[in-house]
Amino acid sequence: MPPSALRVLAPELDPIAERVARLNDRYRHHGAVAVLEHALRDADLGRISLVSSFGAESVVLLHLISVMAPALPVLFIDTQMLFQETLEYQTLLAERLNLTDIRTIRAADAALALDDPDGTLHQFSTDACCALRKTVPLETALSQFDAWITGRKRYQGQTRAEIDFFEEEDNGRRIKINPLAHWGREDLEDYMTENRLPRHPLVARGYPSIGCAPCTSPVKPGEDPRAGRWRGSEKSECGIHFIGGRMVRGPVAAEKEDVK
Repeated sequence: MPPSALRVLAPELDPIAERVARLNDRYRHHGAVAVLEHALRDADLGRISLVSSFGAESVVLLHLISVMAPALPVLFIDTQMLFQETLEYQTLLAERLNLTDIRTIRAADAALALDDPDGTLHQFSTDACCALRKTVPLETALSQFDAWITGRKRYQGQTRAEIDFFEEEDNGRRIKINPLAHWGREDLEDYMTENRLPRHPLVARGYPSIGCAPCTSPVKPGEDPRAGRWRGSEKSECGIHFIGGRMVRGPVAAEKEDVK
């Protein structure tokens, strides 16, 4: 077969997927700081934001950002069902770390009035509630950005066990950056201790992973750190990252609940 025919048969690589593979290969043996520094100075990544829940471990990444780029947009999703402790912790960290561009993201009032007027949707469809209050508002906010930084770590559970520093998402629309992917719980604890960072008050009460109040419970010793999220169901992700092993946002997340 002539070389020209081979060129025709060879599939074209998605430029974003190719770039993500190249970045992961380049930074495979680097640490979180090197990955984060690269992301923040790489003009080719375009507009970048950090998405933070201001949860149990969020302070580590927020502190790193406060040192490297305190004016970076930080998207905080207020589902209006968060623990009061989380809202107070968010205010404390914003002031303590001098983060100057925190953007609070909420579902539209009209959407809430239509789909969850009495605030009980989570009792009937947790996926639909997450889509309404979290994934759809975030998707709208992220439409302004080309890449976003998350605090996901491999140790957090089976669904996150193989995440890389860089990921392609939404069919090449954005790149997701996970600088703490390879950190363990001891690394996080050491960093918080060495930098004297304030802890989320619910951690001391047995909440190693903190989401909305109605759907989060304490975790027993030896349990998966995310066992308290949607306890008693097969659900382990809200839809921002993965459902059924693939990226899902918006109405699809709600539909998944209906076919169970």
